[in-house]
Amino acid sequence: MARRVLISAGEASGDLYAAGLVDALRRRNPDLDFFGCAGPRMQQAGVRAVVDARSIAVVGLVEVITHIPRVWREYRKLLAAALKTRPEVAILTDSPDFHLRLARQLKKRQIPVIYLVAPQVWAWRKGRLPLMRRTIDRLLCIFPFEPEFFAKHGMDAAYIGHPLTRLVRPSADRDELRRRFGVSGAAPVIALLPGSRKGEAARHLPILLETVQRIRQASAAADARFILAVPPGTVPAESTFRERISASSIQLLEGQTWDVLACADLALAASGTVTIEATLLGTPLIAFYRVNNLSWWMGRHLVKVPFYSMVNLVAGRRIVPELIQNELSAARLAEQAVALLAEPAARENMRRELLVVAQKLSGQDDPMEVAAALVEKHLSSAQDEPSRWQQDTLPPRSVVRA
Repeated sequence: MARRVLISAGEASGDLYAAGLVDALRRRNPDLDFFGCAGPRMQQAGVRAVVDARSIAVVGLVEVITHIPRVWREYRKLLAAALKTRPEVAILTDSPDFHLRLARQLKKRQIPVIYLVAPQVWAWRKGRLPLMRRTIDRLLCIFPFEPEFFAKHGMDAAYIGHPLTRLVRPSADRDELRRRFGVSGAAPVIALLPGSRKGEAARHLPILLETVQRIRQASAAADARFILAVPPGTVPAESTFRERISASSIQLLEGQTWDVLACADLALAASGTVTIEATLLGTPLIAFYRVNNLSWWMGRHLVKVPFYSMVNLVAGRRIVPELIQNELSAARLAEQAVALLAEPAARENMRRELLVVAQKLSGQDDPMEVAAALVEKHLSSAQDEPSRWQQDTLPPRSVVRA
């Protein structure tokens, strides 16, 4: 009988990491049967999708409210599948609002829980720590400062290295990519990265479109080429944004973010995973982000970090500009972009700083192989001592709660 593993991810980055872990585990144990909440990459890796990860990808304290009924249905569907299928181990990736709730129910049924990409409770919502301590058997951390933090709070945490350090590779060199994208001469290329979620893109695209207009008015960037890089489906085909993007002479490329970053002179990037991708490719960047004003008001007092960009957090100081919430405007973003384009020395210095951050994120071994070895230990333990299940049916709604 195949050995079953529940694996779940709710974001595009988590889908990428979890798919890599599935591949690494399959090389070690070809008989493993994976099911769970899966995005396109996990599905391609052979994970049976009980829930499609794109259906729970929501960000923001207020933004999530309208999506709660759908997310709740997906949560119950996934939990029901777990209770029916009885996995030997559960691997939960990022998306703590969804997965910590699931972890509590899994732990009640003595299913070992491994958490890939530790929730960023060192930055905000430290109140989650007691629940994490009770429900997570092993945390797999992708940032070097995290294991020490979690160890201080009584948790078993291991640093595996950042998965992107082994994944981020352009398909060709810079010159070839510029030719492929139709960039002639020495025209600077500016990558526009509004975020991987539809909601993020919808909030950021109006600002980016106005920013492009302002940059073009500056003599230092009059000949700049703009490429909007997004995952497939981020800007729907029926979206009015497509017309505006085309009218602004902005090249829209889907599913080619690494190639766009590799040939860009500067990236305007929504704070998140893509800033790490830019860092690993040595692309100078300006980080920005905006959420619903009510979400910002509710959440800003909970955040206890000196920077919002992970690049600056890993560096321990500000090496890339950050324009967050009220600081973000097309005028300020264009001003900073033009200043960097006009100063090659400043961009070169930023590249050197980004290289240092990239080195901090890199380990000697492949992060997914390290993670697979740790998961394998739990699988071996589960085989030696089969879990004792407390119940086989989906509990009533009053029981399934955070």
